[in-house]
Amino acid sequence: MKPDDPLLKILACPIDKGPLHLLAEEAGREEALYNPRLHRRYPITDGIPQLLPSSGEQVPDDEHEELLKRMAR
Repeated sequence: MKPDDPLLKILACPIDKGPLHLLAEEAGREEALYNPRLHRRYPITDGIPQLLPSSGEQVPDDEHEELLKRMAR
């Protein structure tokens, strides 16, 4: 998925219905969508976002801070 993909504008978190941020593939981590409000990351498998509530994983506070820095770049 590319950062300018129009699909990103309509994708929403399945829990709070808010916008998600694309996390590009980096340092052995696969591409994912991130909800900074709930500290939840949703995987993108074979280009398809997995947006079921059960597919998301909770991100610890220290990793959340790191992800916020990545998103600010």
